[in-house]
Amino acid sequence: MATSSPDPFTEDALLGGRITLVQPKLGFRAGSDAVLLAASIPADSGQKVLEAGCGTGAATLCLARRVPGVRVAGIELQPDLAKLAAQNAIRNGLGERVRILAADLLNPPAILGSGYDHAMANPPYFAAGKHDVSPNAARAKARSEAAEGTLGAWLDFLFNHVRDGGTVTLIHRAERLDEILALMPGAVVLPLLPGRDKPAKRVIVRAMKGVAGEPRILKGLVLHKESGGYTEAGEAVLRHASSLEFA
Repeated sequence: MATSSPDPFTEDALLGGRITLVQPKLGFRAGSDAVLLAASIPADSGQKVLEAGCGTGAATLCLARRVPGVRVAGIELQPDLAKLAAQNAIRNGLGERVRILAADLLNPPAILGSGYDHAMANPPYFAAGKHDVSPNAARAKARSEAAEGTLGAWLDFLFNHVRDGGTVTLIHRAERLDEILALMPGAVVLPLLPGRDKPAKRVIVRAMKGVAGEPRILKGLVLHKESGGYTEAGEAVLRHASSLEFA
């Protein structure tokens, strides 16, 4: 639940209050997609994870909270959001294991390094010229691909920074799954179902660097009950910090 914070921000609780996220009232706001993405990363203590387009740090912080000892680096194009992400890491007592860089993934700084065990992203959902662009500049940048910042460019960045055998994971719109699978050979797909017998609107897609093969589509996670509210499986991930199994 969001509570009032000094304008123009809100203070939001994620993972049942395990994470407190300060984010802008207007523009792109993190929610369940970030929590679901973080829950899908198969990280262990001592490993290092990279998030592209970390925004105010929602997925990065949820992962750091769920996996004690994991180290997470986030890169964010918009400096004001990167500043908030760094502040959110400190606010949640995760500053020692979370590093935020304000930088462009098309021109990443050398300090970012490489050889990450896992990488993740919630890229812009809409291809350039394929939807109505938000009048809010921050929201438009978060949801709309720039001509040079395509899905392929995001995936190139993620795979280039992951070690051989490491994983790359995206959460994205189901309608773009064919495009995603063409760029992620051997991927495993977890459909996110808004209700039982309802088609997926979102998918989580994971691939291992250096491993090809046919894609595999899992049964899927039903998020909402017919009577309203989250299912028990949805609650376990979104409220109780359970991980998502890709099996």
